[in-house]
Amino acid sequence: MSEMHRNPEGEPDHTPVPPMPQYAPQTPAPAPSTGYYYQADFSAEPPTVEGAALAAEEAPAAKKRKLLTKPALLVAAVAVISALAGGAAGGVIGSQNRANAGDYSTSAVVTSDSTGSTNVSAIAKAVTPAVVTITVTTGNGEDLGTGIVLTSTGQILTNYHVISSAVGGDATIKITFSDGKTTTATIVGTDASLDVAVIKAQNVSGLTTASLGDSSKVAVGDSVVAIGNPDGLTNTVTSGIVSALNRKVTVDVSESTTQDNGGFGLPFWQGQQGNNRSSSGQTATYYAIQTDASLNPGNSGGPLLNSSGQVVGINASMYSDSSSGGSGSSSAGSVGLGFAIPINAVKAVLGDLQAGKNITS
Repeated sequence: MSEMHRNPEGEPDHTPVPPMPQYAPQTPAPAPSTGYYYQADFSAEPPTVEGAALAAEEAPAAKKRKLLTKPALLVAAVAVISALAGGAAGGVIGSQNRANAGDYSTSAVVTSDSTGSTNVSAIAKAVTPAVVTITVTTGNGEDLGTGIVLTSTGQILTNYHVISSAVGGDATIKITFSDGKTTTATIVGTDASLDVAVIKAQNVSGLTTASLGDSSKVAVGDSVVAIGNPDGLTNTVTSGIVSALNRKVTVDVSESTTQDNGGFGLPFWQGQQGNNRSSSGQTATYYAIQTDASLNPGNSGGPLLNSSGQVVGINASMYSDSSSGGSGSSSAGSVGLGFAIPINAVKAVLGDLQAGKNITS
């Protein structure tokens, strides 16, 4: 029976109260064709208050789980694949870099004074132990030049023309250190087109090494220091400035270079209008750092140093008046026009040279 209501006077109200409607089951909405969404579970009976509250708490967590399941796996898979691919590529690139990277120091050797001036004395004291005299003895006589110690175990950087007479021939290469000690050396790698070579002193360790700088930071007017063995006068130090940059120099680097200069390797460049003869057709071309620091035959292969004592160039040639007919002589002296191969050009091939490659182009 219907429940009876009472009127305000307390008398029974015989107006029937309509029955409460029954909860009608609802058909679940169709699942979307794509995406990952939380889908409510509609039941035939209305949820209790406690059940609704519990469902409200669980819904976000369930939604989060469903939303992240497949995308998370996909992202994780991509991350793993990317890491593996990146690791593999990095390994290849890294190994290539290690294979081509040179073995040398780059730290500053000395500190400029408060005025920024070059402390020639400090540079000479710090770097001279890393500079050596190279003597190549063949059946035709002796060739003399300078070298720069790259590694404590005896790899030495020099000019190709200093040791060219020993390439493919029967010759002895002797290394004399600044303290007078001597040893023999062998050729490791060469690049005649750039006029650079790496040789290896035998049975040595713990050598003082030079530090290679950045020649791209060199500016005209910068102070520089040269150390070498001009005319056999070992451990000679000169200083000057950078007179010009990117001076295109082409010189003969064949064995005849040192023979023409009385055995002292330092090719003569006759300027833009000169006729630089080459008896062998073996020449080197580079865009040199020009300096007025005194360079003479025998300085070849020695360092041109910045104010931090870092090598920014390899002293390689000097100017000769074209009236000399294309040949120099051991009596020729510096005219304040010396040329050094920028160290960054050397760095580009140094790793290969140290690894034993002979670059022919």
